[in-house]
Amino acid sequence: MTVHRHEVRIYYGDTDAGGVVYHASYLRLAEQARTEMLRDIGFAHAEFLKETGIAFAVRHMEIDFRRPAVLDDALTIATRVTHMGNARLDMEQQFEKNGEAIVGIKLTLVCMDVKTQKAARLPEECRAVLQKMM
Repeated sequence: MTVHRHEVRIYYGDTDAGGVVYHASYLRLAEQARTEMLRDIGFAHAEFLKETGIAFAVRHMEIDFRRPAVLDDALTIATRVTHMGNARLDMEQQFEKNGEAIVGIKLTLVCMDVKTQKAARLPEECRAVLQKMM
């Protein structure tokens, strides 16, 4: 299984009043990592949407907060595709600090036709590239 790695730095705006990463910041950073994974395999969101009329929407997500990250930490977000259906992708993302897993996310994305707001099949060219990652 291929793992995509994305490096991030924790900034002041990512933290709460105590200097710890605010829980919702992990969602934004995870989204950035998934976006960069798609870009790196040749499917930038804006182009993909323009060409196919399809966007990815989060349908389900589970988050396990094991240890906190704090201001100025350097983190790696490891993203992997674990299952692919006709219109669905299951993924796992792991935030790592100094090689230690601190936050784990399991999520399901669905391909959605932005005009109809209904599920749409994952385009074959995208499916073929993602299949190689599994």
